[in-house]
Amino acid sequence: MSEPPPTARHEGSTAAAAAPGTSETRLRGGAVGLGGAVVMSAALMGPAVSVYFNPQLVAGFAGAAMPLVMAASLIASLVVANGVAAMSRELPSAGAFYTYVSRGIGPRTGFVTGILMFLSYALLVPAELALIGVYAHDVLDGYGLSLPWPVISLFFAALMLALSWRGIAGSLKTALTLFSVEVAVIVVLSVVVLLKGGAQGITAAPFLPSSSPDGLSGLALGMVFGVLSFVGFESAATLGEEVREPRRNVPRGIFGAVLLVGVIYLFTTYAEMIGFGTDGVDALTSDTAPITTLARQYAPWLELLVGLAGISSIFAVVMNSHNGITRIVFAMGRERMLPERLARVHPRHGTPSTAIVANTVFAVAVTLVVGLAVGPFETYAYLGSLLTLAIIPVYVLTNVACVRFFATTARARRRTVPHVVLPVLGVLVMLIPVYGLLWPVPAAPYNAFPYVVLATVVMSAAVAAVIGRRRPEVLARAGAVLAAGEVDDATARTPDATERSRG
Repeated sequence: MSEPPPTARHEGSTAAAAAPGTSETRLRGGAVGLGGAVVMSAALMGPAVSVYFNPQLVAGFAGAAMPLVMAASLIASLVVANGVAAMSRELPSAGAFYTYVSRGIGPRTGFVTGILMFLSYALLVPAELALIGVYAHDVLDGYGLSLPWPVISLFFAALMLALSWRGIAGSLKTALTLFSVEVAVIVVLSVVVLLKGGAQGITAAPFLPSSSPDGLSGLALGMVFGVLSFVGFESAATLGEEVREPRRNVPRGIFGAVLLVGVIYLFTTYAEMIGFGTDGVDALTSDTAPITTLARQYAPWLELLVGLAGISSIFAVVMNSHNGITRIVFAMGRERMLPERLARVHPRHGTPSTAIVANTVFAVAVTLVVGLAVGPFETYAYLGSLLTLAIIPVYVLTNVACVRFFATTARARRRTVPHVVLPVLGVLVMLIPVYGLLWPVPAAPYNAFPYVVLATVVMSAAVAAVIGRRRPEVLARAGAVLAAGEVDDATARTPDATERSRG
């Protein structure tokens, strides 16, 4: 059943103190600019993390066509980013996807979107904490210093908490430094590998579909981890209330980050495949740290820097995914979709302090429980696959919301290509990795992940339905608070509109 289109925003609401949109529930506006928006998305994608740890997962399904999968994932991400950017231009908010879908489709679907977004971003933090624990352990062990990986993970979790607590600007400055270092290292190593001709010489084979041993199915399943490499491109949208000129800078930040990181991926993953050789796929897929192997073989003088860049990149992803999910949770708490205490803002730092603590506790618990049960690298692989499946419906719903929003609320500004054609195409391209995880049925535990996401959708939809029946005024506020003092006044809704939000 379709949900009623939301009412239009208006400026300068005079809502009572502590109500959604007032100073007590607002983040610090104007804290960052366009550069911060680009860094937020680019660092969360984590170029070094993706180049270090995702190619072997992609190659496990797509073989030597791994760079082709990365190219297809770039195109898919750009198409999907169009709908996200269009909605961020109209509805700048810390709630991001939750706000877009609430205003474009309806509050119940927005609630489901927020829960899926929480599942995706919240699992990314423990996935990366487990990864940084095991990777830093291996790097340090190579130099005679042995520390248990859980101790390392806990250290970086504490650092994540401290930086995010003090403010988004400091977090992004840290992320920019780490991002610059990691990109410089992996690009230099890639240049060295290509100049030396790799294992079997320079060839275009990695970009040919015929290089996939399992054909289209292998390419599609490989795209699960290809798309995982781009997860986070949208995170600049969560800065909608803290970036200067959000309607201009958030969309530019999203597209700028996708293009920048996408070019880095294409160049470095191609060099990685050339370094191992098209006949060396088995060696690549069995190597837990292939970039370190390439550095040792082609540029031993870079090996230490490669290790440090890997650690810095993982931590940048940890920081930015943590910052992103805390703002989604903050926005849903502010509108009472989640416990209202999660919307508390630190009086001095202007950060979502309660949401920060809550997510840190959750991330540490998942990291230790899952990591100790199945192993830290397996934790990264399993949670990475699951969170990718969780975020794909978010991308799909956002593009559907874009079509509906510009067909109703913003009809006067609708343009056919960006607001109809590309969003529909964005929905279709996101079905490719879903197909890969459904057919042929992959091995356990990957075969169970689609059902975990489906169960999450069903349960969150049921909760939204209960909220709609018992507290319809809460659904009426969904997606209300935007940037620059703009608030969709829930009290302006007619009784008929409130009643429709129940159903």
